[in-house]
Amino acid sequence: MTIFLLRHGEIKTQGPGRFIGQTDAALAEKGRLQARKWAEAWAEITFEQIYSSDLSRCAETAAIIAESRPAEMRFLSDLREIHLGDLEGLSMDFVRREFPEQWRKRGEDIASFTPQGGESFTDLHNRVIPAFETIVQSHSGNVLIIAHAGVNRVILCHVLGMPVSSVFRIAQSSGCLNTFEPTLEGLQVSGINQARPYISDATDQG
Repeated sequence: MTIFLLRHGEIKTQGPGRFIGQTDAALAEKGRLQARKWAEAWAEITFEQIYSSDLSRCAETAAIIAESRPAEMRFLSDLREIHLGDLEGLSMDFVRREFPEQWRKRGEDIASFTPQGGESFTDLHNRVIPAFETIVQSHSGNVLIIAHAGVNRVILCHVLGMPVSSVFRIAQSSGCLNTFEPTLEGLQVSGINQARPYISDATDQG
C-alpha cells in the first residue's frame, strides 16, 4: 500500500504572490499537462480509491488522472485549501503595504494567525487530519489524494511529528507528489515535493 498525496496542477492566477485560499481558481493548461503526465506515469498502478478536494483545480486534476482507470472518486470539502477570509485574492505586496499589522501578526505566529472570516493553519490542521486519518484507515491498497499546498503541508507536518508552525519549511510545488508507506511504527514518508514521475517498486498493490 502506498498513499499518494498530490498537489493540484498549476493554476491561472492574476500575478505572482497572491493569497488564493479557497478562491475557486481554474487549472492553467500547464496544470492539465502535469495531471496528464502523472496519469501516464501511473498507467500500471491500481488505485483503490481517489480522493480530492471539491475545489475545481483539484477536481479537474483528479478527473484527468481518473479518465482511463476504474477507481472510484470521492470529493471532500474537508480537503479544501485554508480559507483566508478577507485576504482571499489579495497580493502579498498589497497586504504587506496596506495592512502591516496583520502582516506582522501573520509572520510572528503563522500557526494561530486567523484572517477576518477565515481560518488559521491550526484550524486547517484540525479540519484536515481527521479526514486524512479516516482515509488511511479505510484502505489496504494504493490511495491517491489530490489536495492543496496548505493541506499537504499540514498532513506532512502531522506524519513527521512537526509543529504546525513549521508548515512553510516544506516545499509544495504545483503538481508535486508526496508519498507515504505504512510501517509497524505508523506512516513513513517516502517522498516529498517530487516533480518527476514516481513509480513504486510494487506497482500494483491495490
